[in-house]
Amino acid sequence: MKFEENLLSRQPVFDGRLIQVEVQQVKTPSGRQARREVVHHAPAVALLMIDEADRVILMKQWRAPIQKLTYEIPAGKVDARDGGDPRRAAIREMNEETRLQAARLEKINGAYTSIGFCDEYMTTYLATGLSPVADQLPQDADEELAMVKLDRQTALAMIERGEIEDQKTISAIYYWLARG
Repeated sequence: MKFEENLLSRQPVFDGRLIQVEVQQVKTPSGRQARREVVHHAPAVALLMIDEADRVILMKQWRAPIQKLTYEIPAGKVDARDGGDPRRAAIREMNEETRLQAARLEKINGAYTSIGFCDEYMTTYLATGLSPVADQLPQDADEELAMVKLDRQTALAMIERGEIEDQKTISAIYYWLARG
């Protein structure tokens, strides 16, 4: 059975600072024509940061798309400053968001974040052996962040109560809990 679609055309409809959107016309394996709306996003990184007291570090911040305050693991996009290297992006994001560095940075996995419409690929790292950075990088001017440290029981309870709703964060916390 064939699954791959044949791209017939693509039409850019939006070119923003964070995303680009295009409409694609495709021919399905069954011969039908279909329209696909695709969001292009730079690769991203996320950090499961565990401190010396075995607490996860989350960032509390406002998210405009959902109009809510969220709790999330530190994350950000891979950009020109990183030379396309997710590991370098993870180190930079850790500095910018938490003012911490990790003695150990281990790749957990890489995955597409929302494959139904977006090509963003996120690499998640486990960061341990945390200590303050000597040289602080500038934080994004439009971000208001507060660091929160949670033990295992509190993190799980917040997920169960619906207080943590971000998928990358929920997945990372479950990974941490499963590791014991």
